[in-house]
Order: sequence, then C-alpha cells, then structure tokens
Amino acid sequence: MKPTLMRPNPVGPGVSSPVVTPIQQSVVYASDAPDTLDAQYAGEAAGFTYAREGHPNADTLAARIDALEGAEAGLITGSGMAAVTAALMGVCGAGDHIIGGDQLYGRSLRLMTQDLLRFGLDCSLVDTTDAAAVAAAVRPNTRMVLIEVVSNPTLRIADLHGIAQLCKDRGILLVVDNTFTTPRSVKPFDAGADIVLHSVTKLLAGHADVTLGYVAARTPELRKAIYDFAVTTGLTPSPFECWLAERGLMTFDLRFDKAQATARILGDHLAAQPGVLRAIYPSRSDHPDHLRNQSVLGGQGGNMVSFEIQGGRDAANAFSRAAQGVAFAPTLGDVGTTLSHPASSSHRALSAGDRAALGISEGFFRVSVGLEEPADLIATFDAGLSAARDL
Repeated sequence: MKPTLMRPNPVGPGVSSPVVTPIQQSVVYASDAPDTLDAQYAGEAAGFTYAREGHPNADTLAARIDALEGAEAGLITGSGMAAVTAALMGVCGAGDHIIGGDQLYGRSLRLMTQDLLRFGLDCSLVDTTDAAAVAAAVRPNTRMVLIEVVSNPTLRIADLHGIAQLCKDRGILLVVDNTFTTPRSVKPFDAGADIVLHSVTKLLAGHADVTLGYVAARTPELRKAIYDFAVTTGLTPSPFECWLAERGLMTFDLRFDKAQATARILGDHLAAQPGVLRAIYPSRSDHPDHLRNQSVLGGQGGNMVSFEIQGGRDAANAFSRAAQGVAFAPTLGDVGTTLSHPASSSHRALSAGDRAALGISEGFFRVSVGLEEPADLIATFDAGLSAARDL
C-alpha cells in the first residue's frame, strides 16, 4: 500500500528540506531551450510549463488522493463540479447517452438535464439502488453511467456492484462520485469503476475554506481526454487552495472516523425522539438498503444523517433557529456540524410533487456531522426539536 501522508525525506541542494510543502504561485515555468520544452510536452522530461496545464501544488495534492483511491495520475480541478464536467464532457460527445442517478447532487442534475442537452448529449435519470432500472435505461448509444454511492440527501445506497457488472458487460463507462462516501468507506476502482471523482471541497479538505475537485481515470486514454478538456476550458485549481487542501487531508482519516462515530450516535438518538418521523443513517437496521450496506460500505455509515420532523416549513424554521451552534448552511464535510434543508436549497428547483417522490418534505433535513462531542450535539438538536414541537 502506498504511503499517503508521510512527509518527504530531505531533498535539494542542502541537507534539509521544508517539512510543509511550499506554495508555488508561479503562473509560468522557464525552460532552457525549445528542445527542452518539446521534451516536456512529449512526456520525455519532467517539468511544468504553464499553471493552467499543471503546477506543483496540484500534483502533490493529486498524488495524495491517488494513494487513497488506488488511482494513477489524478487531476485536480477548480471545483467538484469542474471534475464532473471534465469527466462527462471530456469523454462524451454529441449523440452519446448518459445515465445518471435520480438523486445526484443538484448541480450535477442540472448539468445532465439542461446544460448537456445543448451540446447534443442525451441523459436519463434512474433509481441507482436498482441495477435492473439502470439496465432498462440503457440504449445502443449509452456511453456512460454516473452514480453517487450514497445519494444526496436521502442517503440511499447504490447497487454499486450490480451496476459495475452491467457496465462491464455492456461496454459502458462507470463514473462514481465518491464525495459523500470517500475512500475511507469505498474504493470505486476496486468495484470496477472507470472514473472516480470528488468534490475535494468537502470531507477531503474538510475545513470549509477550499473549493476544489479531483478526477481520476482507469486508462491513459480516458485520463488524456479528461485532462485535455480541463486544460482547454480552464478548470484550473489555485496553488494556494491545493496547499490548504493538502493540509486538511493530513487529518482526513481522523476527522472521518470521529464524525462517523458521532453520526451513528446522533442518528440513533433522533430516531427515538417525539416529533421525528424518520431518521436515516446507512448502517441502521431500519435503513432501506441495510443489507447492501455491508457489501458496498463494509458496514460503515459515514458522517451524514438525514431526518424528517412533523410540522412542515414552520417546524423547520423553528428547529433551525433554535439549534444554536450548528450552522444552517448548504454544505458538508466541515470540522463543524452543518444543517441543510434540501427543499429550500439543493432541491428547491424541483416541484413539490417531484420532491415528495424522492421523499423530501418541508420537514426534511440533512446533517453533515462534524467534530463536536456527541453529548453537545445531541443537546443542540434536542433544543431544536423542542422548539419545533412547541409551535
């Protein structure tokens, strides 16, 4: 297994080296002659040319995530959506058909249902907890399937292995957004994925101060197609944000394990409270995909909890205002717990009927559990529940 967080040994002209990776802000890099530059572009010599085409801080961060994912030559992009866009538009073209999960991240859904159509691609959305539903959506021109292992925000678990086998049998590319689950829970390449991507903004960086993405592909041909599109369209990450993300990544496993343990406790607590219609956590025995949890996630549940309270929007307002100390913000993966209300944020563009079909009501919340002590977090949520019940 590759080391992921080991510090480099001393290198350079002296007998010591910096313990922390230096930030290299340079936009351009000088070569000594045209032949040297040619050799760099041909891959015959190592070096950098122009920061849009790559820079040291991006390569350092990519190598660390590669080691976590079991990947090679991953690419850092300016955001998670830049990674999604590079994977889909770098590989697919006019006339291709893409299948996506019907509970993808909101902007991924918009990309598939609105933006890609303008470029001659066709997209279908299906329930990815059912490999048979994916199979039924396959067409002769289906090029790619895009899934999230755990859906946003209802935390359903995709039939990863069934879909991977389907894609292998039909010669279709499988793209897995591993943002929610992270390589701490699942390694999609091991399951047969062709492309894996992340919003590094979330759990990997982990401090709500970075906007970055990552995408890696199984073959050199796919990697080149994704890289060329990303460079041409300028999906470039900043060196400083790559440096911040590398710093955050050093504590990723510790943060993930702590948040996951607390999320399990919070999910169990919420399930037992009056006024809570349901609490959703992937490793609970009442989760609809509990049996699949073991084979896909190894029994883990992650740091995300969703729950639904009685009382609709009025109760939701009362809860969020009374749950002091938990940020009401549409994000996840911070060191602090955040609370999201999909009906007013990620899924606001859907009709009430479409949200209801997905199980998202006005009383539905998604929680990204952070590093607070479980008892403190429970007290905060109890205060919110009390306020919602007192309406």
